[in-house]
Amino acid sequence: MAVGPTMPGLRAVVEGEAAARRRLIRFRAGLYACLRRRGDALFELVEAVLTANGPVGSLVELSEEKAFRRGHGALYGALACGDIDVEALAELLANSWQAVDDGPVKVAVDVSPWARPDAVTSDGLCHCYASCRCDGARKTIPGWPYSFAAGLEWGASSWTTLLDAARIGPDDDATVVTTRQVRRVVERLDAAGLLLGRPAPVFVFDSGYDLTRTSYLTSQDSLEVQILGRVRSDRVYYTAPSGHRPDGQPGRPRKHGERFELISPATWPVPDEQLAANSARYGAVEVTAWHGLHQKLTRQAGWTGFVGPMPIVPGTVIRIKVERLPGNRAPQDLWLWHTAPADTAFDLDLLWKTYLRRFDVEHTFRLIKGALGWTRPQIRTPEQGERWTWMILAAHAQLRLARTLTRDLRRPWERSVPSDRPMTPGRVRRGFRQLRRSIGTPARRPKPATAGPGRPKGTTRPPRTRYPVGKRKTAPTSKNNQHQPTSTSGNGESHNR
Repeated sequence: MAVGPTMPGLRAVVEGEAAARRRLIRFRAGLYACLRRRGDALFELVEAVLTANGPVGSLVELSEEKAFRRGHGALYGALACGDIDVEALAELLANSWQAVDDGPVKVAVDVSPWARPDAVTSDGLCHCYASCRCDGARKTIPGWPYSFAAGLEWGASSWTTLLDAARIGPDDDATVVTTRQVRRVVERLDAAGLLLGRPAPVFVFDSGYDLTRTSYLTSQDSLEVQILGRVRSDRVYYTAPSGHRPDGQPGRPRKHGERFELISPATWPVPDEQLAANSARYGAVEVTAWHGLHQKLTRQAGWTGFVGPMPIVPGTVIRIKVERLPGNRAPQDLWLWHTAPADTAFDLDLLWKTYLRRFDVEHTFRLIKGALGWTRPQIRTPEQGERWTWMILAAHAQLRLARTLTRDLRRPWERSVPSDRPMTPGRVRRGFRQLRRSIGTPARRPKPATAGPGRPKGTTRPPRTRYPVGKRKTAPTSKNNQHQPTSTSGNGESHNR
């Protein structure tokens, strides 16, 4: 008799699991359709990443996994000669995301480097920011910087939705690359129906981005988006001018009003909005906002060569003051910059909480680098790196779709996951091997074949071309002529982190 009242809840759970299983199977079929050449090997390469026992240590070790039914030659051949419909795969990733709240869609954009310090024969390397180097002196490392766009969720969770990845080349303008990435993500989310009936999406950035220029470029592209990012405390802004010079002095009207220095409280006017909140992690939180502030732009850095008068890009400066920080660290003011379309309602409580959710993408970077092995392969060309990166995005999406389908294979020393929180990505991956047995695979079985003859005896390969790190000033050099250019520069220290 006690079973009767629980039957509707049990039926709902079963139906929810069935719907989640169908979404995962459809995604896997769509992923296989996006692989236009060497599709079977590429798909099984993703399977090997998901079912490997422990973190991925190297690329060739994946050929020993049961899920990869081909030889190691097919693995390297898939990365070297495979072909992926990147646009179709990106649309598939956007359609697989389900926004859980009714507010604006929240997307974090950040750069993560693929360090390649010894890859002297790989093209497209830049000076990427590294928080730690072995010699303790240098702050950059040669590598491939990638800009990722990840959808954010509310609540305490380490889950994000990787939507796009773009490599920043040595000759690329990082702000332009970011703006194009924002446009692509907005178009895909709009096509997926995720922006219907919602306010303008919020794109969140960390410090190091030229937020004023990003806001200007997105407005020039008629993108209805909100830009929210962190700014350093040494920045200076200006209020809107009154239109007339003081004391009736002759000359043209002023373009800039009063000075607003973030580091100098004496220059702060009365705030336009204030908010007080309590947080279990940060204690008492005080959020303050000033509207209509802009920077004084000069023709330097990204604005070099700008034609016409320098634009005025007004926005809102937000100050976040907390009572305490984790780890007994001394609390410091956190400054944010925000711009939005004219008809967007300003929600101060939403904005400061949205920026805190941006740190979830750091957990995603740690997962794809540590567990999924994004930066492990020692491949040579940037094209192979981009192919492998999109495979990692597809693997991460399958983990997200399977987070309610796998069993929690908890180790004896690990804590149980609370019933109101989803399992972590690492635990979902641990149980994906069992789930894969019940959902099948669209990849075809390998055809029987014998080993090839290999390289003919007596043949040699010429030395590979060596490339300098950063922007090229001279032609690439070969191993026999290792003359390095006298002047090389990176791709912008603030973005190649």
